[in-house]
Amino acid sequence: MLVSRRLTGARARAPLLASLLEAWCRQGRTTSSYSAFSEPSHVRALVYGNHGDPAKVIHSGVPGTGLYECCYMSAEDWKSGPCASQKTLIAARRDINLELTAVEGSDVHVKMLAAPINPSDINMIQGNYGLLPKLPAVGGNEGVGQVIAVGSSVSGLKPGDWVIPANAGLGTWRTEAVFSEEALIGVPKDIPLQSAATLGVNPCTAYRMLVDFEQLQPGDSVIQNASNSGVGQAVIQIASALGLKTINVIRDRPDIKKLTDRLKDLGADYVLTEEELRMPETKNIFKDLPLPRLALNCVGGKSSTELLRHLAPGGTMVTYGGMAKQPVTASVSMLIFKDLKLRGFWLSQWKKNHSPDEFKELILFLCNLIRQGQLTAPAWSGIPLQDYQQALEASMKPFVSSKQILTM
Repeated sequence: MLVSRRLTGARARAPLLASLLEAWCRQGRTTSSYSAFSEPSHVRALVYGNHGDPAKVIHSGVPGTGLYECCYMSAEDWKSGPCASQKTLIAARRDINLELTAVEGSDVHVKMLAAPINPSDINMIQGNYGLLPKLPAVGGNEGVGQVIAVGSSVSGLKPGDWVIPANAGLGTWRTEAVFSEEALIGVPKDIPLQSAATLGVNPCTAYRMLVDFEQLQPGDSVIQNASNSGVGQAVIQIASALGLKTINVIRDRPDIKKLTDRLKDLGADYVLTEEELRMPETKNIFKDLPLPRLALNCVGGKSSTELLRHLAPGGTMVTYGGMAKQPVTASVSMLIFKDLKLRGFWLSQWKKNHSPDEFKELILFLCNLIRQGQLTAPAWSGIPLQDYQQALEASMKPFVSSKQILTM
């Protein structure tokens, strides 16, 4: 499906667009827009008009939602009127074009360079997330782009700068867009592209959980599950930079040794499977390091219960995900006699409680770790935007240790 939509940020000027699209569909040609600062451009994007299985809803136009549908038609088809009646042809076409508006005021024209597929992106498309954008929406909450042009009121960015989203819901799975300056944060260009593309979510989550819940000192230990996830890999590296020891739990799998070696290369002190964590021999680990006062849970269910069992008295377990889709269960004795604390963390909520400058300070701190070689991007696979179905499928497979990054 070929869809044309005029954007300013993420909003459409629907009445004007509707008339332009109807004219285009009747005449079999596209309209064009011009900017005083940049060349006319058509944007390719991954759009969903309703919630559901990403493989089924991504790129599907939905009548009545503001996602105007057009398609290529034969000469005979043109005689029958607007393409809204060509349902069969519309359903057969899934490539989307978004037509940009002129850059003015606080507008920033950004060409996206790379954008990852995160679990939160999938959850958002499914409708199972704490923040859901108005539909239709462009997928993707994270990524890096390059500034092409700026409006006359923009003071903090210039053409050529790299930028990442300031908040979730921006819609990064597209080739380019016009955003407001406040929706973006500039990042240095002397870090790897993949690091910049994956900077704004997982490393930020990892750092905040490591420093906000327990006053850990060098030599203290942290235990986590889902250690091969994007957050898990960032926890290993940031903890190492802070002088903390990590006990990293992963699910058993055919390539367990390869994964274990890779996590140890990142700085993991111990790597255990879920089954090994339950064995009595695990207590031998704590002959060499103190019981962890902080546990990071992204799984839930039995896995989170095992983390609690190994926490030091008075320790804290922070839950930031629920991959097992099972509740966190803590026994009464753990809460009473060990005085364990159960907390949750969501980066979007942290941003609401802190100023944009504090988030920028966090981003710059992480960039310094990247420059010093103390923080690298997670294992990743680059997938061209047009092969998005392959990337979505790979990102939803079990035992995935490679981040899917869409390249534009």
